[in-house]
Amino acid sequence: MTRVKRILAWGAFALSLMIVSGIFLADYLTPPATGTPSTALPLHPTQTVLDRELVPLLARHPGQTGALMLPDGLDAFAARAMSARRAGRSLDLQYYIWHDDLTGRLLGREAYLAAQRGVRVRMLIDDMNAEGLDSKLLALDQHENIEIRVYNPFRNRKGLWRLLELAQRVFSVNHRMHNKAWIADGRVAVVGGRNIGEEYFDAAVEMNFRDLDLLLFGPAVGEASEIFDRYWNSAAAVPLSALTRKYPRELKFLIDDARREAKGEHAQRYLQRVDASEKVRNYLSQTLQPFWSDRIHVVADPPLKWKDSDRKDWLAQRIHDELGDARRKALVISPYFVPGPTVTADFLRLSRDGVEVGVITNSLAANDVFAVHGGYSKYREDLLRGGVRLYELRAQARSGQAGSGASMFGSSGASLHTKAFVVDDERGFVGSFNLDPRSIDLNTEMGVIFEDAGLAVALRNEYLRLASPELSYWVFLNGEGDLRWLDRAHKPPMLLDREPDTSAAKRALTRAIGWLPIESQL
Repeated sequence: MTRVKRILAWGAFALSLMIVSGIFLADYLTPPATGTPSTALPLHPTQTVLDRELVPLLARHPGQTGALMLPDGLDAFAARAMSARRAGRSLDLQYYIWHDDLTGRLLGREAYLAAQRGVRVRMLIDDMNAEGLDSKLLALDQHENIEIRVYNPFRNRKGLWRLLELAQRVFSVNHRMHNKAWIADGRVAVVGGRNIGEEYFDAAVEMNFRDLDLLLFGPAVGEASEIFDRYWNSAAAVPLSALTRKYPRELKFLIDDARREAKGEHAQRYLQRVDASEKVRNYLSQTLQPFWSDRIHVVADPPLKWKDSDRKDWLAQRIHDELGDARRKALVISPYFVPGPTVTADFLRLSRDGVEVGVITNSLAANDVFAVHGGYSKYREDLLRGGVRLYELRAQARSGQAGSGASMFGSSGASLHTKAFVVDDERGFVGSFNLDPRSIDLNTEMGVIFEDAGLAVALRNEYLRLASPELSYWVFLNGEGDLRWLDRAHKPPMLLDREPDTSAAKRALTRAIGWLPIESQL
């Protein structure tokens, strides 16, 4: 027994030494940024297809940005693919996750085909989810017109050494780039909540996320390009080629595989669904009707947020101010909702002042991160007692399978991924920002803040759609102060006295996780 204690003590000492060394040597342990600085290419009135399509349209709306909401996954895929096909100058792509699945490979192929036409392609990907992709990404990086950089990368690319580095650099490596942006020719930008993967584009077999992007063209695209440049040229962005000596796959073989997959039955069925989507048909018939406004702006955290103590430049402060100024209505959609004492107090103050405050988040069965739901549930009753209306999105699996893909710290099974809010039916936000400590303090975030009644009403209608009986449970306190869920889609409406579609074990585990001192990491 003494020997076991000695081994455990030495193990604890070694781990502590690693973590302490990581704190004091973080800047030396982090791979240095060695990429050559570059910036967005200058615009031209007629150089590319997108120039020729959009310049006359923008001339009819001087100083204004056009915006289209993309709640449908097929439309969101089409916006990215079609803008890549029409690009003739540049593609700047910035993502937290880029899955190696059907849609990830199809969009990667579009980027490659653009590069073959002479388009400059810059891809910036967060490294936390890039494990195992080095060979394929390096193959693309070999193309003379493609450069790939990774954000806050690991020196060790896989296996046990990567895990040990995670332990050593636990505080510095915990800061991730959650931004999502797809920018073509500096003319078109898709900004919002979607990563690149089947579940975001209505292509997954079992479950798809309900998500939201905005397709932008006009001055706000320039703001997105400036943000991309700041991240691309920051000390956190490291060329992938400087991180690994792993021999890349032959680019020819990679592209041949992608071409065969794109012509295969599975891909063709999906692409036919994309071609049949409403916005694609409207685009081809030139009947799209965007919202036009000079008060649409793309905003983001600083690229080295964790080193910037001036919080006034943080997106969290901007969002806090926008929500805090609500006079009649503040409607929030946040799949990961952990309000903490501060946001809870803010919402209760708004409610006391007569503001209608509503929140849509994932139910436990629909949430893919038990720890987040454990953090949220601690504040649920206080919010309800203070007059805040809560809706929890249903799991999209059949009864008995609900939430089966979930894990303690994440999986691909969540059904709600939209991150947005609308205030007073006049202004709002769509982006990557969750109302949780991770978005507030740890990750960098990005999105679109707007002040336009038409766009605000459209976003309010999306909120109401998600809060509808078919998609959400209404959560409330009964006369005795007990938590209840109302299934309004059931005929007659059915009252539930426990988290819907969950087992006793899952509920117990979630409560236990809620007691752990990990809220700052959620």
